[in-house]
Amino acid sequence: MIRIAAALAVAGLVVSGPAAMAQPKAKAGAQATYKAPRLTGTKLPDLNGVWQVMNSAGWDVEPHAARAALQMRPGPYIPVPAKDVLALGAVGAVPGGLGVVEGGEIPYTPDARKMRDENRANYLDRDPEVKCYLPGVPRANYMHLPFQIFQSEKSLMIAYEYAGAVRNVMFDDPGPAPVDSWMGQSVAKWDGDSLVITVTGQNDRTWFDRAGNHHSANMTVVERYTPTGPNTMRYEATITDPDTFTRPWKMSMNLYKRVGEDAQLNQFKCVEFVEELMYGHLRKEPLK
Repeated sequence: MIRIAAALAVAGLVVSGPAAMAQPKAKAGAQATYKAPRLTGTKLPDLNGVWQVMNSAGWDVEPHAARAALQMRPGPYIPVPAKDVLALGAVGAVPGGLGVVEGGEIPYTPDARKMRDENRANYLDRDPEVKCYLPGVPRANYMHLPFQIFQSEKSLMIAYEYAGAVRNVMFDDPGPAPVDSWMGQSVAKWDGDSLVITVTGQNDRTWFDRAGNHHSANMTVVERYTPTGPNTMRYEATITDPDTFTRPWKMSMNLYKRVGEDAQLNQFKCVEFVEELMYGHLRKEPLK
């Protein structure tokens, strides 16, 4: 086995650790020539289906090595003793990832980077996902759970398995969002076979991942969904937020279409799972 591993390593077939982190990302080479199937009765590409990523961006959108859960310490209000978090072992650990941020690093302002570091250190106390809050955009698209696109000639809706989140995507711009919300307001247009969605009106309480990466309520997200194959789609999101970042930046990744019996969403309405976490301290007789 040692000889086989050594031979594979010499041949460049096995790469791990920092060397793997440095590998350049593969480009979606076929997307320029691929012509997606048309939505019945229209000239529009058919994006219907259940989609999911196969990366670790939900843990951290920047390039990162695998790390133990306790590099993100429990906050003061989490009813989980440190010894119990330690007992999670590999289950609570963070898998490594090449990252999805183009250029590798989010261009924070100095103050915003300091806040990111504080968020990361207090992850269990601050991450909105821990509390089952709606994930916001773009985070909803690369969590560990799938989402489904429902498309017709004149309308489009995106439903997420996580927390039952839903986005109603409009093709007629109604003007500025009347109020900030967790999922914001989505207005779309077609650019060839690419669906381009501009998302505004999100509140400042969502994060990009579990690593504390954050934004302000002044953020605008421009998404681009481009079919690249029968069961693949390229997803890009350009982030503009002058209150948090020194310049606009972009993340990009592949989405994969589920097929067969996997092409459906299950229920993951997680509110009931976090009641004790958030309100257990209000019990007259706290649980032991």
